[in-house]
Amino acid sequence: MENENTFETRTDLSELNKSIEAIRTELAKVIIGQSKFIDLLLTAILANGHVLIEGVPGVAKTLTAKLLAKSIDTDFSRIQFTPDLMPSDITGTSIFNTKINDFEFKKGPIFSNLVLIDEINRSPAKTQAALFEIMEERQITFDGKVYYPGKPFIVLATQNPIEHEGTYRLPEAQLDRFLFKIDVDYPSLEEEEKILLTHHKLEEKDITSDINKVLTKNKLIEYQALAKKVVVEDNLLKYIAKLVNSTRNNSSIFLGASPRASVNILNAAKAMAVINARDFVTPEDIKEVIYPVLSHRIILTPEKEMEGVNVKDAIKQIVSAIEVPR
Repeated sequence: MENENTFETRTDLSELNKSIEAIRTELAKVIIGQSKFIDLLLTAILANGHVLIEGVPGVAKTLTAKLLAKSIDTDFSRIQFTPDLMPSDITGTSIFNTKINDFEFKKGPIFSNLVLIDEINRSPAKTQAALFEIMEERQITFDGKVYYPGKPFIVLATQNPIEHEGTYRLPEAQLDRFLFKIDVDYPSLEEEEKILLTHHKLEEKDITSDINKVLTKNKLIEYQALAKKVVVEDNLLKYIAKLVNSTRNNSSIFLGASPRASVNILNAAKAMAVINARDFVTPEDIKEVIYPVLSHRIILTPEKEMEGVNVKDAIKQIVSAIEVPR
């Protein structure tokens, strides 16, 4: 990712970039490495998109999401998904109020600005379906009335890709609500040594106690609006359309990406440009976000899966086959 600003921007992004760097600094107090993971999370938040975080237990998926929420001065809630969780446990329910002698809607934990859903694939389809409306339309309809969670509203969900006992596969319609699916890898040997050293020095100290709030809710909303204004040339819009269209005309792919994927690539590329201190999108921004945007929206043919081809290989082949605009 680009770190040097060697050009003159048309939009002043200095305050925004200071805030982004401040969040990175706060997270670096605890999280060792994972810079790409953190930058993708920040990109998603600037693009006002939901994120599905996938990785084996112990790679700091939940911790990173919690620390990110702690560095931003917004409402935060965490929901642990379990097989017995009901839709009303998430969205809320109607309770009889004796003072007004009538029923009133009591909002559930989903009514927050940043919502961390731990192990989202632990609950059955009925509970997962309760998220459909609020993730897509940022609203809940209950008893004919519409309730809004407020702005911003972003869901950060985690899941374990290895353990399948007691889990429920997320349907494609729900996966499509996520802007990104981020795969979190193991740390390198050097990073793991630093992790051990950090924990050894902490002794009894709370690992999250040093995280400060460095960004307000109103500033975040302002920065999201700035990201929307990033310049995108027509040839790059055509480039995005060609990339997504190619997923529907590829012999390796059974299910291609929808127009929602195209829009998500556009919005994510704008936010990625802002993360890199630019007010215009480059082809590199598009290449940077295309994998987390498409990886959960594409289904390979059974033949290719049997051959050992994965979704990332298919996306890479599509990207390499289409000429990059200059």
